[in-house]
Amino acid sequence: MAELGKGKLLGLVAGVAILVFAVTMLLVDVFEKKQESRNPFFRVVELTDETEDPAEWGKNFPLQYDGYLRTVDMERTRFGGSEAVLQDPTADDPREVVSQSKLDHLPALRRMWAGYAFAKDFREERGHAYMLEDQIFTGRQQAAPQPGTCLHCHASVYVPYKKAGGGDLIAGFEKLNPLPYAEAREHVTHPITCIDCHEPTSMQLRVTRPGFIEGIAQAKAAGGELAYDVNRDASHQEMRTFVCAQCHVEYYFKGTEKRLTYPWSKGLSVDSILAYYDEVGFADWTHAETGAPMLKAQHPEFEMWSRGTHAKAGVSCADCHMPYRRAGALKISDHHVRSPLLDVSQSCQTCHRASAADLLERAEGIQERHARLRDIALDALTDLIDDINAVQEARGADETGLAKARDYQRKASFYVDFVEAENSTGFHADQEGARILGEAINFARLGQAALR
Repeated sequence: MAELGKGKLLGLVAGVAILVFAVTMLLVDVFEKKQESRNPFFRVVELTDETEDPAEWGKNFPLQYDGYLRTVDMERTRFGGSEAVLQDPTADDPREVVSQSKLDHLPALRRMWAGYAFAKDFREERGHAYMLEDQIFTGRQQAAPQPGTCLHCHASVYVPYKKAGGGDLIAGFEKLNPLPYAEAREHVTHPITCIDCHEPTSMQLRVTRPGFIEGIAQAKAAGGELAYDVNRDASHQEMRTFVCAQCHVEYYFKGTEKRLTYPWSKGLSVDSILAYYDEVGFADWTHAETGAPMLKAQHPEFEMWSRGTHAKAGVSCADCHMPYRRAGALKISDHHVRSPLLDVSQSCQTCHRASAADLLERAEGIQERHARLRDIALDALTDLIDDINAVQEARGADETGLAKARDYQRKASFYVDFVEAENSTGFHADQEGARILGEAINFARLGQAALR
């Protein structure tokens, strides 16, 4: 009996020891994860305001850098994204892989942009890894040489601007803008990198693009908020949109100095932007068929997003395109920037409690309706171009009617282009997209009526 009692005692002691060990290990694990969360990176290298190479940042932030490198992926959704197209390299274009041509998918774009470089080459956008390469070798460079201004949104320009300006960001911006593209290109090395969006010591988000710094100040002033400084006045959640909006916007090259300008002094809507261009008398080119003074929309994702339901709900670009992910105890923003529709569970289901299949179906339904309405608007615009051509060929044409019709062509084209160049196929603001396309159709029909 004594031996049996001794065995029970030893068993109890062993059990308690195992339990204590397990609890200790759990506490150690909890402590380590807390420490890990307090120290989200190991300072392997010292980053400065001149550390441009993303690989150096990647030594401190390997998880984020891994996501950044994955922007080389070429993945297509139903209505957007890119898929690999093989081509034979040439002296002008050494790329072996490009994305598919939008001009082949939508031939009406060639008529809309007749006489402009975009009618020569316009392809689906690829990931950030390609943003500089695709700008260098686009066929538009051969069709019409571009200025250094283009680098503002296609390269890591923060350090080059500072160097060119002797430490002054704006001075460097002004110096590189008017240079021929090839000459300005010698000043840059990388596509967008970490330093373009992050302050290197605190890792806080910041805006580094002069065009946006000036543009958002004008937009805020139009709404009554004067002397707005984006890096001083924006909240963290706003910055999760603004760092993207530095480049995903409508813009033009102003004056002989080719200063990159965001036309927001009257507001962010397409109507306000058109009113701005009409007031200053700006035109990107003269239409090769009709002689109309035309406008080319760029990629106004920010302007369209700002009119949509997600913007009104306080959802940022990064919430959907760079959703938070767990990596051990860390919560990091996914730097594999891409369409949310390629990862609905992470990008959408954080807020929406429907199934991933249902959410994808809803998004694609919005895009399908938008694409159909866009096609109708393009048909209406093409009809107007045909009618203007026919009237111009006739003797004794009414010049007053032609001038009105050309102005309606300018309006209809810019409105269609505004939502076609915006890369969400209507999803960022579906009701606003439908309104704009409806206006475009109306402009085209009013142009036809002016000819009669």
